[in-house]
Amino acid sequence: MKLGIIIIVVALLSAVAAQLLFTDPGYVVIQIRGHMLEMSVPALALFIVLLIAAIFFLRALIRAPRKLGEAAGRYRSGRAGQKLTRGMIEVAEGNLARGEKLLGRAARSSDSPLFNYLQAARAAHLQGQDERRDEWLRIAYTETPEASNAVLLTQAEFQLDRGHYEQALATLQRIEDTSRDHSYAADLLGRIYYRLEDWDKLGELLPRLQKHGRVNAETLRLWSVRVHRERLERAGDIESLTAAWNGVAKRLRSDLTLLNAYYATMLRLGLHERAEKELVSALKSEWRGPLVRLFGLVEGKDASKQLKRAEGWLAGHGEDPDLLLAAARLCLRNELWGKARSYLESVIALRPTPEAYQEYGRLLTRLGETDAAADAYRDGLELLNEKPRTAIPHLKPDPA
Repeated sequence: MKLGIIIIVVALLSAVAAQLLFTDPGYVVIQIRGHMLEMSVPALALFIVLLIAAIFFLRALIRAPRKLGEAAGRYRSGRAGQKLTRGMIEVAEGNLARGEKLLGRAARSSDSPLFNYLQAARAAHLQGQDERRDEWLRIAYTETPEASNAVLLTQAEFQLDRGHYEQALATLQRIEDTSRDHSYAADLLGRIYYRLEDWDKLGELLPRLQKHGRVNAETLRLWSVRVHRERLERAGDIESLTAAWNGVAKRLRSDLTLLNAYYATMLRLGLHERAEKELVSALKSEWRGPLVRLFGLVEGKDASKQLKRAEGWLAGHGEDPDLLLAAARLCLRNELWGKARSYLESVIALRPTPEAYQEYGRLLTRLGETDAAADAYRDGLELLNEKPRTAIPHLKPDPA
């Protein structure tokens, strides 16, 4: 509608102008430095139109090479994008060799080839071609130095996937040297230290991991417990044990693994009186079977008093196998063979364990029942060596 109105207005104006010009075409005189140029108004108008057209033509001619270059670039980029897409599809469909080839070709004409190189490296990795994978990563590192951390992290992930922990550690160390506070590199370092069982290094890294918040809370808790457990179990005297326990965060001090390591080390160091006192206090706050089991290993000053305390607990926890085992051990210390036997047989009936069978075998040996003792030791060994069964047993091939 608007275009139609514009055309009508232009046509009317042109008709009026033509009528005026034909009636009186006008006269124009231009004088420049003594030179005079004379022409009619229509001739001047035509000259101006031709001049403008010439200017636009020259401008287009000057810009043509650049536009052709941009067009060629867009064409190459489009082709590279198509190859990249095809390469990704091939890799996703399992055609790894073809996908790798397409990704490599697309990288040569791509404006940002880093993604191509990294995906080509992944395709080579999935084929088990580690040398070719590392070559793609080398090219990516050389051609895009600003993305060196991304390339190194990708290489570390591949090395971790292969189980080459020492190589991955060396790769990540290069990032640590230049980008000390890189959160993802710290995450990967934590995984490597855990798998290498380097608890000291993992312990040093834990504050950074907690600050970044990249590792999920459950994994961070698992790593923290493992580090503190090692420190507690390695303590060689009361000072180092106390220091190790003081280093445990309050939120972790109720963890059963750490409590077990703490009290077990206390017993190993011969601190039985202290262990007895603290175990009684802990069990009064919260009843926990593994701690009761440790109470049975405490060699306190008064064994009869210790047994009396354990039997007092039986009133409220008579079906607890850990408490029954602890009571049996205390009966053995007090040379109450009959009661010890009764408690051990109750433990085996409720929850047979290699530990219970071992104590039972020792008691039967002391009572002179060597055959029964041998059976007890054998039953305990069978439990110790028992392998978990698969959900669906493997079927043997039909002999026919």
